[in-house]
Amino acid sequence: LQKELLKYKQEARNLQGIKRSLPSPQDALQQRLIQQDASVLQLKQELLRASMDKEELHNQNVDLQRKVEERNRLLAEYKKELCQKDRHLQQHQAKLDEMLRQLSEASYQQVDLERELEHREALLAQCMKREAEE
Repeated sequence: LQKELLKYKQEARNLQGIKRSLPSPQDALQQRLIQQDASVLQLKQELLRASMDKEELHNQNVDLQRKVEERNRLLAEYKKELCQKDRHLQQHQAKLDEMLRQLSEASYQQVDLERELEHREALLAQCMKREAEE
């Protein structure tokens, strides 16, 4: 019996040693909770980074929209100025065309007057010649 008792005591000590080397269910749960907490913390950090990136992108988008609106406003102003300058150019072109027409008309009148002057000078010369002959 004593041998058996010693054998069982030895077996109990071995089992105690094995039990100590194995983690307890509470320790395993605590380790699992620690891992989950670390994962949750990492996910929270990633979510925070993603939120910050989203906010930065939103701010950049707002800034770009403001710049586009400003450029569109400037473009509208430039188009308005261009239309005004086109109107002025058309008005000046019309005036120029009218002046060219008047100049052409005056040129034709000058040619007619020069011909008439030459004709009258020829008549005068004939008259002077007749008078001189008479």
